Amino acid sequence: MHALQQAATALVGPLSVLVFGGFIAALWLVAYESGLRQFFAEVRTQGAQLGDSNAFYAGEQLLIRRLGKLNVRFLSEKRAAEIRRKIIMGGLDMRDSLIKRPEEFVAIQELAALACLLVLLWACSRLGQSLVYAFVGLPLGALLPRVWLRDQVTKRHLQISRALPYNLDLLTLSVEAGMDFTGALNKVVERGRKGPLLDELALVLRQLKMGKTRGDSLRIMVDRVNLPALTTFVSALIQADKMGTPLGKILRIQSQQLRVERTQRAEKLANEAPVKMLGPLIFCIFPTVFLIIFGPIGFQFVSGG
Repeated sequence: MHALQQAATALVGPLSVLVFGGFIAALWLVAYESGLRQFFAEVRTQGAQLGDSNAFYAGEQLLIRRLGKLNVRFLSEKRAAEIRRKIIMGGLDMRDSLIKRPEEFVAIQELAALACLLVLLWACSRLGQSLVYAFVGLPLGALLPRVWLRDQVTKRHLQISRALPYNLDLLTLSVEAGMDFTGALNKVVERGRKGPLLDELALVLRQLKMGKTRGDSLRIMVDRVNLPALTTFVSALIQADKMGTPLGKILRIQSQQLRVERTQRAEKLANEAPVKMLGPLIFCIFPTVFLIIFGPIGFQFVSGG
């Protein structure tokens, strides 16, 4: 067993060199796809536009794009559609982000898997463990970007849920003041609370100005966000538009309903708090209290005092 550990430790150096060499070769291949000179020229150009401090970010962006181009041929349509939907729900396509397309997200997964593998190879060599354990870093590294993307979607949904009642009240007041839907939406975009919901409403406003109907623009927003509260609100607006119901009345009803749901959600979270506190209380606080109270008694009993 000791001989096997020595042999595994001896292989750390060659394997690390091999993995690092493969990584350098992959980078060279990505750069060679459009030419080394063109690649570094684009990095210098984007770095000059973004500033000297962001030149490294420009290099990362171009590297991920090149890796993404290599991943296009290996990415199925179903998988690409799933990733694209998550990217849109997370709002990454509407802000300056390294991930805007499915193939770029896969490139991030590959780089994260390689980084985890290298870190675990170094850790196993330092701790004298078998190098087989290091290959756990491949699926772990590929999983981390998926967890991050899921958290981005959850965070964005929470921000939209919190901003929806206020912006809906502003839209209701604007409509009841005599504005049409486009003018009221423009007023909300100008004076509403900044955030993901305002970005989506601004996109709806641009589509309305380009000639799309109200129903189509709102349906696109619902498909992008995929939030039940927003879906219910948009469905009520579309139904009111078809039935000829006054828009101000529908908006007032939806605004009141959102306030009730927000109050119920806050009460639910408040009622769940004591139950969630039981875990830390039982496993963290109680053992410490028992140790402080009964520790000296147990020590005296063991020492024969």
